[in-house]
Amino acid sequence: MNATFRQLQIFLALAEHGSVTAAARACHVTQPTVSMQLRELSDNTGLALYEQIGKRLFLTEAGRELARSAQAMVDEWAAFGQRVAAIKGLRQGKLKVAVVDTAKYFMPRLLADFCALHPDIDVSLQVLNRDGVLQRLHDNRDDLYIMSAPPTDIAIEQQVFLANPLVVIAPIRHRLARSGPLPLERLAGERFIMREAGSGTRLSCDAHFRSLGFAPLVRLELGSNEAIKQAVAGGMGLAVLSVHALGDHLVDEELTLLKVQEFPVHSNWYTVQLKGRRPSPVASAFLGYLERQVAPLRASVRALEKRARGRSRSLPQA
Repeated sequence: MNATFRQLQIFLALAEHGSVTAAARACHVTQPTVSMQLRELSDNTGLALYEQIGKRLFLTEAGRELARSAQAMVDEWAAFGQRVAAIKGLRQGKLKVAVVDTAKYFMPRLLADFCALHPDIDVSLQVLNRDGVLQRLHDNRDDLYIMSAPPTDIAIEQQVFLANPLVVIAPIRHRLARSGPLPLERLAGERFIMREAGSGTRLSCDAHFRSLGFAPLVRLELGSNEAIKQAVAGGMGLAVLSVHALGDHLVDEELTLLKVQEFPVHSNWYTVQLKGRRPSPVASAFLGYLERQVAPLRASVRALEKRARGRSRSLPQA
């Protein structure tokens, strides 16, 4: 079977974007060029690689197999380019990072500082919910993943790099706002606003409550930390969130921390990579940089955790 590298790149763009128009835009070519290249690729394969349903294109079984092989080829070629760049010095290359959405409160700053040190390195950051990050991990689409609840059904290498304590927040005028320390049982009649099922915060929170034999009254599930804070401020209930999701001054958001026994919940941030994947020079450099730069963050989080054990209406961001 004959196929050009350009055809494989175009096919991967089609697989990612689901339309010829979007693939053409991503590859900076015309639609007729994409259609011609895909037709030649299908003819060389001898099998249909995709089918159109409505306005979207979907890969066939043969197309999915080709996409996996093409992605491996493209990744290996990119890795070769980075190894060549490493021989010349860490002056160019690409770093692809996918993080769960709560990590958006600190990862962009870390990446920005890394980019300032290496201005010619191209950085791609994907901020998604946990399911989205897991899908990219399964597809081996990035150099590094940041999450608080690594999967157990796939071979990975994981490393703790930062604490991620979870705390209870309430409306600033809540009747328990000036109480503490509160036994968890005092919250038995309170409504809770929780992160969506499957999120790292929700997994840690559910496991913690189960271990204590506590069943919270869940009023609402939301997929955004910001939406949860707004709902809590509006008096809809209490919530358990990462300290990283809290701003500089909770009082300005009409929120307060509750001092609750058995809180904060201990959780961690992990760097995750597929087991056996050879890290690129840029990815290795970023991991080393992350370890060096995270020390001040660790100290800040320890201070946050200590403060969260007492009631406070103002919380500096990590």
